[in-house]
Amino acid sequence: MPTVSVGRDRLFAALGKSYTKEELKKKEVSEKAEKEFEDECFRFGIELDDVTTEKAIIRKEKHLDEEEEGDEDEEVIYKIDIPANRYDLLCLEGLSQALRIFEKKDEVPQYKLANVSKESMMKMHVKPETSLIRPHVVCAVLRGMTFTEASYNSFIDLQDKLHQNICRRRTLVAIGTHDLDTIQAPFSYEALPPSSISFVPLKQVKNFRADELMEFYKSDLKLKKFLHIIENSKVFPVIYDNNRTVLSLPPIINGAHSAITLKTKNVFIECTATDLTKAKIVLNTIVTAFSSYCERKFEIEPVEVLYPDGKSYVYPDLSIYNMDVSLSYINRKIGLSLGADEVIDLLNKMQLGAQQSVSGNNQDNITVLIPPTRSDILHPCDVMEDVAIAYGYNNIPRTQPASLPGSLKPLVLNELSDVLRSEIAMNGYTEVLNFILCSWRENFDMLRRRDDKSKAVVVGNPRSSDFELVRTTLMPGILKSVGHNKDHPKPIKVFEVGDVTMLDAKKDVGATNRRQLAALYCGASSGFELIHGLVDRIMEVLGAAFVPSGDNAGYYLQHAEEPEFLPGVQASIYYKGKQIGNFGILHPEVLKNFDIPDPCSYVEMNIESFL
Repeated sequence: MPTVSVGRDRLFAALGKSYTKEELKKKEVSEKAEKEFEDECFRFGIELDDVTTEKAIIRKEKHLDEEEEGDEDEEVIYKIDIPANRYDLLCLEGLSQALRIFEKKDEVPQYKLANVSKESMMKMHVKPETSLIRPHVVCAVLRGMTFTEASYNSFIDLQDKLHQNICRRRTLVAIGTHDLDTIQAPFSYEALPPSSISFVPLKQVKNFRADELMEFYKSDLKLKKFLHIIENSKVFPVIYDNNRTVLSLPPIINGAHSAITLKTKNVFIECTATDLTKAKIVLNTIVTAFSSYCERKFEIEPVEVLYPDGKSYVYPDLSIYNMDVSLSYINRKIGLSLGADEVIDLLNKMQLGAQQSVSGNNQDNITVLIPPTRSDILHPCDVMEDVAIAYGYNNIPRTQPASLPGSLKPLVLNELSDVLRSEIAMNGYTEVLNFILCSWRENFDMLRRRDDKSKAVVVGNPRSSDFELVRTTLMPGILKSVGHNKDHPKPIKVFEVGDVTMLDAKKDVGATNRRQLAALYCGASSGFELIHGLVDRIMEVLGAAFVPSGDNAGYYLQHAEEPEFLPGVQASIYYKGKQIGNFGILHPEVLKNFDIPDPCSYVEMNIESFL
C-alpha cells in the first residue's frame, strides 16, 4: 500500500479540527487527537501507520537513538497507508477532502471546465513521429493558483507519488508541469533525433543536447532510473511552445525555462503516455486535487489535442458516468438489509452520488454517479465495498455460513500433500517454498534438458528474465535454494510439495497443474541408496507395495536415461504401470550450473497418481 506523509497540524487544520498548536504540544491532548484521527482513518478504510518527525526519520536512517534538542518544536508527521487504487488520496488535499465528505462536513465538489470557446482554447499539436515512442498526450491548465510553500511541496510530491504508482516509474505516463506565463501557445508534441534537441534542463544552467543529457544523467541517483525508457530509441519525445522553447523531454526532465515556483499563478500540465487511459486518470487526479487553490475554485481550463489524422480531443474529461447497481446485490454481498435511502446516504459519504432508478416495475436498481476523482470504481463490487466501508465493518453482523458445521472438508489432494509433508519432515528433511515462475535457462538449459515447445507455459510479457515461464519441474527451485545456502552445515536435506504446469490441449485453458513431490539430499556422503530409501518410505506410507517389473498391482523401478542425472545411477518410478517420477544422483554439470560443490541425490514424483 502507498504511504502518504502529511504534516499533522496542516492536516488537522484542513479537517477543521479545533486544536491549537499550544494544545497539541501537550502530550495528553496530542495522544487524544491521534487516537481520534486513527479511529477516523479506520472507519474510512485507511490506516495511520506511524507518527514521526523529519529529524526522527533521519535518525532512524542513520541508526541513531539520541533525541536532539528542539525536537519537541518540530512538526509532527503522520504516515498514512492508503489503498493502492485510490490515487485521489495520494496528497493532503485529496485526503482531507475525502475525509471531510466522509464526516459530512462538505458536499462532493462539482468540477467543471472553464467556459472557453473552441477557437480561443489552447492547443497541443501532435506530430506523427510520436507514434514511434510515446503516442499519447493529455493537457490542462490551472488558472489563478495561489501556492504556499506547503501546497507547492504537496503539488510536487503528488507527481512523484503518481510516477511511482499508476505511472509505473514513468514507463506508462510522465507528468510535466509548467509556468504558463513563461511560455507561448500553441504547443507541439514531437519526436526528433536526440542530436537535434537542445535545451537547458531543470536545475541546470548549461545548454545540453538530448544525447548529451543521457550521459550526464547516468550519474544522477534519481533520473538514471528512467533513462532506459527512451535512450535506445532513434527519436526522443519533446514538447515545444510556439517559440520553439523546450517545455520537457519526457519522461526524463522538464526545461528550466518553464519551471514552476511559489510565484506561479497559471500552471500548464501535460502528461505524455503509452497508455491513454492511465494518462487521463493521472491528469484528472492532479487537476481535481489542486483546483481548490484556483481563483475560481474547482474550475479547470481545457486544452485541445490535435492528432495528425485530423482527430481532436479536449482534455481533461471531467464527465460523470453512471453505473446501475442492484440494491439486493449490495445487501446480499454485505449481509445487510439496507433500504435505498440508506445506501444512497452511505455512498454520498464516499464521494459517490446516487439516486434510486426506476426501470419499469423494477425499483431495485440504484444509479451511482461516479465523479472523475474515483477512477477505482470499475464494477458493482467496488460500489458494494464502498457501502460496506461507510456502514462500518465492525457494524456488520457476524453470520455463520449456511453449510452445516463439519460438512466442509479439504480437498483429498491437499490432505494427501499434508500427510506426505509430515512424513518427509519426520525423516529429517526441511520444507522449502519456491516461486512457480522461473527462467527458460533454469527450467531447461541448466538442467541439460531440451525444450521441445510441448511442455512449458510461456509468460507473454514477463517482468524480467527470471520469470519467463511456469515451471515444469520442482528441480530448479530446490537447486537454487541449496545453491544459495551451500555454506550451511552438511548434509542439506530439503523437500517441496507443490504444483508444476504443463501444456495440455485437452483443457479449456490450454494447460493443467500437477501436484509434485521433490526431495534432495546434499552432502559428501550423498548416494543413490539414501534417496532410494526415501522413495521406499514414501511408497510404504502411500500403501503401495513393491512388485516385479510390469506388475500393475504396485510400484516398481526401471533403468532411466534422464539428462539431469548421472548415467547408471538413476531410475524411473512406475506405479500401476504408469511412470510417475525419477530419482538418482544429479549430474555434476547440473550442480555446477547452480553453484553447488557437493554431490546431490534427488527424487521427484507426481502424487496425483495415488488418488
